[in-house]
Amino acid sequence: MENGTKGKLTVSSSLQIEQPLPPSKLWKIIVVASIAAGVQFGWALQLSLLTPYVQLLGIPHRFASFIWLCGPISGMIVQPVVGYYSDNCSSRFGRRRPFIAAGAALVTIAVFLIGFAADLGHASGDPLGKGSKPRAIAVFVVGFWILDVANNMLQGPCRALLADLSGGKSGKMRTANAFFSFFKAVGNILGYAAGSYSRLFKVFPFSKTKACDMYRANLKSCFFIAIFLLLSLTTLALTLVRENELPEKEELEIDEKLSGAGKSKVPFFGEIFGALKDLPRPMWILLLVTCLNWIAWFPFFLYDTDWMAKEVFGGQVGDAKLYDLGVRAGALGLLLQSVVLGFMSLGVEFLGKKIGGAKRLWGILNFVLAICLAMTILVTKMAEKSRGHDAAGTLMGPTPGVKIGALLLFAALGIPLAVTFSIPFALAS
Repeated sequence: MENGTKGKLTVSSSLQIEQPLPPSKLWKIIVVASIAAGVQFGWALQLSLLTPYVQLLGIPHRFASFIWLCGPISGMIVQPVVGYYSDNCSSRFGRRRPFIAAGAALVTIAVFLIGFAADLGHASGDPLGKGSKPRAIAVFVVGFWILDVANNMLQGPCRALLADLSGGKSGKMRTANAFFSFFKAVGNILGYAAGSYSRLFKVFPFSKTKACDMYRANLKSCFFIAIFLLLSLTTLALTLVRENELPEKEELEIDEKLSGAGKSKVPFFGEIFGALKDLPRPMWILLLVTCLNWIAWFPFFLYDTDWMAKEVFGGQVGDAKLYDLGVRAGALGLLLQSVVLGFMSLGVEFLGKKIGGAKRLWGILNFVLAICLAMTILVTKMAEKSRGHDAAGTLMGPTPGVKIGALLLFAALGIPLAVTFSIPFALAS
């Protein structure tokens, strides 16, 4: 940039468009990706234990899904907003790190509200024993919605930071997404293992109170571990990994100001809709397939352990035997699914090359997903036919064959899940 003879500001012809940041070392990508383990530990507890838990608080089964609406709603609103402000953040701590730290703090607050919902409800006047607990429900719903908002606030900047650290290199970006998916699997394994263990509350004896029986105390104990894991991994990543400094953009900004003089700034959501309008056709297809993909996944995520407890084991909410056994068997199935997810995540790129590309692999495994979801009907029918009673007339659980079939179905779903967690993000990058 130089001054002309009349003192006017001109833009140099040597103006360069901002180049991608240089890629960072692999260990930095791994450390940042490890945050996914802490996030997913909490998600695993949500997916395996909270649908049964809300019914224990007195929320009818048919209304449980409305509570989960926060996930997709916050995903549609929070992630674009956080992404926008993260991209334009000029904090001395970096563009992504402040949002990651804030998201982790909100997760901590939300988890405390969820874990202590029954205690806070009882302290506010809820009765003990069975029946609806409106105050506990209110605390739980507030905490649950904060948790979903915080998770979306945390995951978006994490993925964006991984993209920044990849330096625009597609190979490194695929590796970063693979590690992110792998650590999500690790978090799932730990979370489902914690959820399937019924004596974890003994590690935190204070968790069992008048308002919290063993099931609720166990859930509370799981959340204590979730907070510790998330805060530890987040602190480690934010301490060890510094964001790459952006190159100087003063000349580019001056050029934009000169070319855009007199134009009013487009509102944020106007920018989003404008960007959607200009998306190329392949990106629209990617968004549509991803949308349909998650429409298929969400019913399973919401009711997987509840399905195992009611349809496979034949239990009812509040049944201290069959229903609880079914929930824990479902958590075990999700644990097996996460093990498969972890191994599959590391092999996605290799398999994609072997069968002709990531898009073909994604397409094939979407059909596998459809077949597996349809198989839940078969497992349910088999469980109903095999169900029997003991000599005292008490309903017995499923036969070993049905139980093994249900667990294998859970495990098989880990294969398409690994692709869902990685390929769409890599294709969109």
